[in-house]
Amino acid sequence: MEADILPPSDDRVFKLILTSPEAKQALMNLISCVIGRTVVDVVLLPNELAPGDTEEKAERFDVNCKIDDGSQVNLEMQASYMVEDLDGQHRNLKGKSVYYLTDLHSSQPAKGLRRYDRLARSYQITFCSYTIFPNTQDYVNSFSMRHNVTGELLSDAISVTFVELSKLGEVVKKPVSDMTALDKWSVFFQYAPDLEHREIVNKVIESEEVLQVAGNLLMSISKNERERAIYRSRRKFQTDRQSDLATAEDNGKQIGRAEEKIEIARNALQMKMTVADIVRLTGLTQAEVENLCKEI
Repeated sequence: MEADILPPSDDRVFKLILTSPEAKQALMNLISCVIGRTVVDVVLLPNELAPGDTEEKAERFDVNCKIDDGSQVNLEMQASYMVEDLDGQHRNLKGKSVYYLTDLHSSQPAKGLRRYDRLARSYQITFCSYTIFPNTQDYVNSFSMRHNVTGELLSDAISVTFVELSKLGEVVKKPVSDMTALDKWSVFFQYAPDLEHREIVNKVIESEEVLQVAGNLLMSISKNERERAIYRSRRKFQTDRQSDLATAEDNGKQIGRAEEKIEIARNALQMKMTVADIVRLTGLTQAEVENLCKEI
């Protein structure tokens, strides 16, 4: 592979590779790796939004498909951080994956439905470029509906799997011959554009015909000037948005600190501390403290 290539861990590039007509075998192989059984056929399903839809982003980058036994599979690449609470639980991303999964499962046609236990299975597979479960070493984490104490399975009709590409530090050090099929796919997604790992990535690609197809598609996409322009534009938008969010957060912290200083100064004035001491304590100016004196 050449040096200047787009990252397959970008959600748009990820979708372009897996939805290409030449990639049918590759898509079947990737799904097989995750769900643990051989997939012998796959059909892509449309999931684009209507042009007039203003409630969602104009283009969805998840890959929606149906496999040979009728099961539905949705694959997505979470390339950039979602805005989350500060507790590190990634509830927003987890909630998004559950939303996609339940929407997929409940979208099955009601016409002719006689029994709920005969609905097709639904799988949500989320590849993520950052860590979601820091307390587990495994980079693949799957969830189904089980009893919270006994572990008894309530239903295997729905399943969600997270593949954390940020945890491949030890995987990429293994000989290619010792890697599983999912190891190889994950190394390809995470390290394809990385010059430092180019040799191991090339060996991974050479080891599997389906990865050779994916690698060739990635090279073709990377040479397409339109796709490169779209990638740069999307990256600029994401970077600007992250910068705006960080600026707003910093401004909020500064406002919070200023309000805290004023509150400390008010309390200090009530305790009859001198203006000079309050200036040293809070970092407020003498004029600011004197104005507070007039309020009290």
